[in-house]
Amino acid sequence: MSDSSTELSLLVLLFGGLIVAAMLIKAGLRRLRVPALVGYLVLGAGLRVLEERTGALGGPGMEVMRFLATIGVIVLLFRVGLETDLAGLLRQLGGASVIWLGNVVVSAAAGYAGARWLLGLEVIPSAVVATAMTATSVGIPAAVWRRAGALDSPNGQRFLDVAEMDDLSGVVFMALLFAVLPALRAGGETHAAALVAREAGLFALKLAAFGGLCFLFSRYLEERFSRFVRRVESGPDPMLVVAGAGLLVAAAAGLLGFSVAIGAFLAGLVFSRDPQRVKVDASFGSVHDLFSPFFFVGVGLELAPSSLASGLGVGAVLLAAAVIGKMVGTSGPALACTGRTGALVLGLSMVPRAEIAMLIMQRGRAMGEWAVPPRAYAGMVFVSAATCVAAPVVLGRLLGRRGARQ
Repeated sequence: MSDSSTELSLLVLLFGGLIVAAMLIKAGLRRLRVPALVGYLVLGAGLRVLEERTGALGGPGMEVMRFLATIGVIVLLFRVGLETDLAGLLRQLGGASVIWLGNVVVSAAAGYAGARWLLGLEVIPSAVVATAMTATSVGIPAAVWRRAGALDSPNGQRFLDVAEMDDLSGVVFMALLFAVLPALRAGGETHAAALVAREAGLFALKLAAFGGLCFLFSRYLEERFSRFVRRVESGPDPMLVVAGAGLLVAAAAGLLGFSVAIGAFLAGLVFSRDPQRVKVDASFGSVHDLFSPFFFVGVGLELAPSSLASGLGVGAVLLAAAVIGKMVGTSGPALACTGRTGALVLGLSMVPRAEIAMLIMQRGRAMGEWAVPPRAYAGMVFVSAATCVAAPVVLGRLLGRRGARQ
């Protein structure tokens, strides 16, 4: 057997083994009511240790993992966009926006203060951490609300509105952050403000143009496109065409200087107008389950073993900032529209950090240590795992209290 054939066989073995491992991890942790992403992070960290000790993955293996992680990002953000109800958010904008603004501002301030003044990180890494802290995870707390039969309650709907706004703002903040970071680094402190303002303006114009094209497609062509696809294909095949279209939009965004994540999110928004999107999303589940774990495995794979010890200390500080930011920023404004228990439950529901938060950290890590040093990355991995495990446990108990759903 030739060397190239052996190498290809080993890559296929790696891919197949990771799929089986991911599905087993998901099934096992579901019984323990632990989010599967925690297991995926551990799996990725284990692969990193294996790679450093044996070189088992090699260059081609690492490239395959990065590619699969990119597909995982696209799938995750496409689904976030697909599940976003913009019309519903606009109807609920008044009440939810006050809570959203409080939780975003306080979370960013707490994250920056913890990173900059308690941990002594530089300005740029602190800004990356602060941006990651603004995001939340809709899926993990939503599952707890659903199990408690409270998702349709007033506070359950309020949580969904605020969490969806967090998703939207998190994606926008991420795109803006990485558009201005190179200018901020190059400009130093003297000319930083002017350079950042210029880059932010250019980014806003490009995003408006690209978003405008997506809006025009959504407004005038999406329904015809979806109807055509359903007419020529049957079963789950229409969703595969839609997923392919999402990949095309994501690639176009990447080629235009955005990220594939932004393109995938906008593609999801485009197809969220489809009146049959719930059915489409159900058929999209298999694609999502196949590729989304690779994003979190990739996050763990970027975790250097040498940074684990220092990452725990950093993670403890950032965990405190993560909890305080969301609890204070969400519960405070929420008191105006619900009771103390309801405000506490809403604040706790916003604590978990997962997809968007770790995507921000991963993108910063890819830019270099000047953007995200290893200990900051390891610390945020710890924050993601800890918040996604602990917050749902406490939330589930609080949802049984009187006043939590009002």
